[in-house]
Amino acid sequence: MLVNEKIAIEHGLKSDEYKKICKLLKRVPNITELGIFSAMWNEHCSYKSSRIHLKKLHTKGKKVIQGPGENAGVVDIEDGDAIVFKIESHNHPSFIEPYQGAATGVGGIMRDVFTMGARPIANLNSIHFGSSQNKKTKNLLRGVVHGIGGYGNCMGVPTIAGQTSFDSSYNGNILVNAMTLGLVKKNKIFYSKAAGLNKPVIYVGSKTGRDGIHGASMASASFDDKIEEKKPTVQVGDPFTEKLLLEACLELMAGDSIIAIQDMGAAGLTSSSIEMASKGNLGIEINLNKVPCRETKMTPYEIMLSESQERMLIVLENGKEDQAKKIFDKWGLDFAVIGKTTNTKNIELFFDKKSVAKIPVNTLVENSPMYDRKWKKSKLPKKNKINKTEFNNFKIKDVLKKILSNPNICSKDWIWEQYDHTVMGDTIQKPGGDSGVVRVHGTEKAVAATVDSSAIYCWAHPITGGKQIVCETWRNLISVGARPIAITNCLNFGSPENEENMGEFVECVQGISEACKYLDYPVVSGNVSFYNQTKDVGVKPTPTIGGVGLLRNYKNMITMSFKDIGNQVLLIGKTEGHIDQSLFARVILDEKKGPPPEVNLFNEKNNGETLLNLIEKNYIRSAHDISLGGMLTAISKMCIKGNKGIKLKKPTYLISEIEYFFGEDQGRYLIEVNPKDLKEVINILNKNSVHYDEIGTIIENDIEINQKTKVTIDELRSYNTSWLKKYMA
Repeated sequence: MLVNEKIAIEHGLKSDEYKKICKLLKRVPNITELGIFSAMWNEHCSYKSSRIHLKKLHTKGKKVIQGPGENAGVVDIEDGDAIVFKIESHNHPSFIEPYQGAATGVGGIMRDVFTMGARPIANLNSIHFGSSQNKKTKNLLRGVVHGIGGYGNCMGVPTIAGQTSFDSSYNGNILVNAMTLGLVKKNKIFYSKAAGLNKPVIYVGSKTGRDGIHGASMASASFDDKIEEKKPTVQVGDPFTEKLLLEACLELMAGDSIIAIQDMGAAGLTSSSIEMASKGNLGIEINLNKVPCRETKMTPYEIMLSESQERMLIVLENGKEDQAKKIFDKWGLDFAVIGKTTNTKNIELFFDKKSVAKIPVNTLVENSPMYDRKWKKSKLPKKNKINKTEFNNFKIKDVLKKILSNPNICSKDWIWEQYDHTVMGDTIQKPGGDSGVVRVHGTEKAVAATVDSSAIYCWAHPITGGKQIVCETWRNLISVGARPIAITNCLNFGSPENEENMGEFVECVQGISEACKYLDYPVVSGNVSFYNQTKDVGVKPTPTIGGVGLLRNYKNMITMSFKDIGNQVLLIGKTEGHIDQSLFARVILDEKKGPPPEVNLFNEKNNGETLLNLIEKNYIRSAHDISLGGMLTAISKMCIKGNKGIKLKKPTYLISEIEYFFGEDQGRYLIEVNPKDLKEVINILNKNSVHYDEIGTIIENDIEINQKTKVTIDELRSYNTSWLKKYMA
């Protein structure tokens, strides 16, 4: 069946894109070819609106083994070891079918990691839901959490950290971002670049079904009132099959038979075969009759576009097929030789002994559309004219209660208690801290990982917000004693065809790149998710950053829980009392305007590296970075975790108690120091020009503020832990 422009538009292609396809092919495509173009040229696979800007990201570094462009990024963690990691979105499927959408998001990101030869050692997630008043929020949250836990737990991979937020901008389009870390030997990393002629192309894993057809196209479209009709485009996952696939692939990888290997993710067999051919500058010929199918009478179109889960495509050395088949037979998985590499530089498909598609690979990859879309520059908002004399009317205790019980601050233990965070036996810092930490099995090394985002700051001023979220992950890693190495990013935005949304994207990327370059904290992998919107309203710009760092000795790891009565607490970094865009402004004052706090990259780097120096010298007993909710919120969490109190005193600044305790100035940490080490710690801080305040002494069980406000630890715990459990009950 040859196709016309109307059918092309129904596949998500633009009119001029269809004309370009006809021109490149010098003919009208048939329905299978059109399906392939629609999959490869959609936003999700081609990055057609973002490629031009992603090239500006800082991606190089001494520890970087593989940057963007592969299944995942790879960084060196010494002793011949490397960490493979990436974050990806599964937003649209999770809104339509929360359990399977989230589950297959977790399964997909794990395949991206183990397809490179790495055994997954940790999962993380960043999940964003609508307002708690929205009638869909509770069920979406429950389904997503069960999906993440259901898949990760069955795979036997610990979920060590995450982030959950609520905002009305996600009412019609939730965000589900999944991240995985894997461990590999540097000399056993596998790539997706096909090489050699007449090499067998092998299909392994589950059989192909009709689930997920048009999944990549659906991920590149806005939602409308008919969203429920898209349920057939959501993939269905089977973690037990994926566990078998993981073990079979790693067993095959222990030998020397694999030339290239690629996960069948978005756009399934289409994208995996074309990406392998493109990277190797080769052609691939496939006999679709040989693809294992679990449904009858599947057409070439359906086979190529199916997004059935738990499948891989492998290019093997000649003569290794029988040996490889034995491994996959042992694990009870399908194994089929479906084609071969060629020198034609075409993707050629045969079905029932007839040619059903013949497309030059470069027309699908190098010649895919790339748009330099129009975008609007954002202005730094003016500061709010807040009458600060009114701050005297607020009781610190009342404000603290409201902030600690806010959905975006409250304890998320209802969520992470449903994830297995100790399986594999190497988790040494579980969820609820600044970063999750896993030991490199059998060694003294450990890897820390964190994931975060800051849609409010990015919405207020995208460049500043982009910088801030990179710095937030940097501080989270340093707070546990890890030296930051690199990041992965998942960039969630509205329609790139909207100039304001596109401007948010461009400027967030600019902010991310500036921070990464200054901190020597490169981007090694990532994902762009556009069209996160319902009708014409996009979500707040939500770039999610996953950071990875190294502890050379896990015994030097720091936690946020206060340790010993009598120890001193120092606030690292200058406090100006920035209230605009703070949680205090939004929750207490109902003020949504104003600029986010300024990000000073020199101070971020200097404060962080000085803190690492103090940790390495064993001077710090506990640490926690200060972010959303301000200093008193951070102190409260340290008290709750350590079941200790603190006698706090505000320094004689010109700012009010409210500004000092709830301002969200950046670059700050809280550290606990033994009195015997205090003098030396202060010497090091002064020597490195790091601003600090001596703010309190750890006591038995209350927060005492300036001798006039007292809050018990039990009260703090009640404020912080009750909201989510009550909500989900």
